Amino acid sequence: MRETTFRFSEQPEPHRVRTLQILKQHPDIKKLMGKNPLTIFAILGLVGGMIALSYAVKDSPWWVVFLVAYCVGAFFNHSLFVMIHECSHHLLFKNKSLNNLASILANLPHIMPSAMSFARYHIKHHSFQGVHELDADLPDYWEAKLFNNSFLGKATWLLFFPVFQVIRTFRLKEIRPVDGWIVTNIVVQVAFDVALWVLFGPKAFFFMLISFFFSVGLHPLGARWIQEHYLTLSETQETYSYYGPLNTVAFNVGYHNEHHDFPSIPWNKLPQLKKGAPVFYDTLQSHQSWTKLFFRFLFDKNISLYSRITRAERGKVKLTDESKPDAELVRVNTSA
Repeated sequence: MRETTFRFSEQPEPHRVRTLQILKQHPDIKKLMGKNPLTIFAILGLVGGMIALSYAVKDSPWWVVFLVAYCVGAFFNHSLFVMIHECSHHLLFKNKSLNNLASILANLPHIMPSAMSFARYHIKHHSFQGVHELDADLPDYWEAKLFNNSFLGKATWLLFFPVFQVIRTFRLKEIRPVDGWIVTNIVVQVAFDVALWVLFGPKAFFFMLISFFFSVGLHPLGARWIQEHYLTLSETQETYSYYGPLNTVAFNVGYHNEHHDFPSIPWNKLPQLKKGAPVFYDTLQSHQSWTKLFFRFLFDKNISLYSRITRAERGKVKLTDESKPDAELVRVNTSA
């Protein structure tokens, strides 16, 4: 049946409740929380790799540029997106400014200055999951209607997914004004883009840009966005993890339930979290293949952009005793 609206839940989002339950039964989980400064070396390697690849294809035919972007560059840029995500939760360094600088560095091969803006909107996604006025991860109403559930519509939506992510931010409430970090992000990014074009040429520039669009869009890696919160395996479970082999090159970003429950645990320790609380995570439905999900999303008319759960703003939802915030939960989720 063709969906015409999002699913609405009167319940608070599930992660706060599960976090408290896990902490009660497995207090040692707290030892996994912290920083991983070694992640900066992954950022340096990935940025250096993309620069080297762009130089390698600068005089190649356009079909080679697209092929290398799809088969190699997309994976590098997707990993850099994960690095930006880590920085947005301040999971590299104790100093917030150092995390911001690392995020701006990771942003360079994406061509578009988005690291600092992503951080502020992503944190809102954690705090207000499913609240349409505050969660930019949810499609706009017009977006869901326009690209609902035809193959062509969903393929077009994935192809231009970064564009829609930007447009969504204009609907959000409580948007902070442009600050010095966003300006710095823009200035550094423009300087890098100009240098790339002047020194390596237009093909190197478009190689990075195309790699970025593939990394989060019309590519099996783009299924990550479907995996995380679309109702693909259940009508009620609103967050899903992915435990397939691509986590190896995606820095465990597939462990999405684990990340939402404990956003203060860095990427390298998320598998330990799952292993340490099997009763909670092994009982949830999960995905094993982004590629399979990618094609299922495109062709399955039972999955559309409306296949998401929405809810009222916090304060307008009746909280149970278990779901009410407490000091311990706030401390655990300080990075969110």
